[in-house]
Amino acid sequence: MKKKWLGLLFGLIVVFALAGCGEKSQEDVVGALNEKVGKLSGYKADAKMTLQTGSEPQEYDVQIWYKQPHYYRVNLKNAQKEQSQMILRNDEGVFVLTPALNKSFRFQSDWPKNSSQAYLYESLVKDILDDPDAKFTATKEHYVFETKTNYKNNKMLPKQEITLNKKDLAPIMVKVMDPDQNALLTVEFSNVEFDASFDGDAFDMEKNMTGAQLEVPVMAGVSESPLAVMYPEVMPGAELVEEKEVKTESGTRVVMTFAGDKSFTLIQERSQVSPAGTTTSMSGEPVDLGFTVGALTENSISWTFQGVDFMLASEDLTQEEMISVARSVQGQAIK
Repeated sequence: MKKKWLGLLFGLIVVFALAGCGEKSQEDVVGALNEKVGKLSGYKADAKMTLQTGSEPQEYDVQIWYKQPHYYRVNLKNAQKEQSQMILRNDEGVFVLTPALNKSFRFQSDWPKNSSQAYLYESLVKDILDDPDAKFTATKEHYVFETKTNYKNNKMLPKQEITLNKKDLAPIMVKVMDPDQNALLTVEFSNVEFDASFDGDAFDMEKNMTGAQLEVPVMAGVSESPLAVMYPEVMPGAELVEEKEVKTESGTRVVMTFAGDKSFTLIQERSQVSPAGTTTSMSGEPVDLGFTVGALTENSISWTFQGVDFMLASEDLTQEEMISVARSVQGQAIK
């Protein structure tokens, strides 16, 4: 009998010991994330981003730098299509660089604070902190949160699943999902370095443009190559009623008119390589289209992809619908 009681007592001691050093609660992890971001001086990270929005998955390598209080450098590269762009934020504003075309655009923008950003750690933590209904699970090595997103112009991506490393709360993976829980955007992180150090000119626009052009040289003869016309796969409440070619000083411009309840115009022409040292000021906000970064205003969206400039304008489409149409203008041209 004595042995039996001793056995029970030992069992209770083990249970209490395990409870004492058991899993952290959701509140514990949220508090730790809040504290970590509050003390964070900066970080560097690499990631692979996969988009499922077109007919085929698109993969991009992303390099992320962040330094307190508001310095950002996000380099997006698609190796297969030699597409490279960089989003830069420094004391002078927000820049979008396209090194192969020697183009730099400056926005007076709140980016990245104006929307969720799946590849920025502090944005992911903010989404966790801001969602009182976030779901939380703990596995052997990870903490997993399912939260609402804050995509200002895209309600088709309402949820995200954020996986963090238990040891240091570093991001492991983010899945941004549509209303049917399909992951349309996946970001897989690697080489996350917290409190990283940076050179004094790490976020300088001209230095980054020059450095990027060593990897992706400026295109030669872009305007002379034939224009492979592309068509949107998404046309909400409209159909193509007219397509015409207009000869310009620099080549051919294709103007498409889509008519219906949601009429819009789509213009595309070969990009021109900009003279060195020129920066164009843009109205509107930089918007992530996945395969490229565009400029969004109330009634238009413009972007550059594979050496072609696109501009979509509409009085009928919402900003969310314009983004949806723009994202679908990719891949092979179809008739």
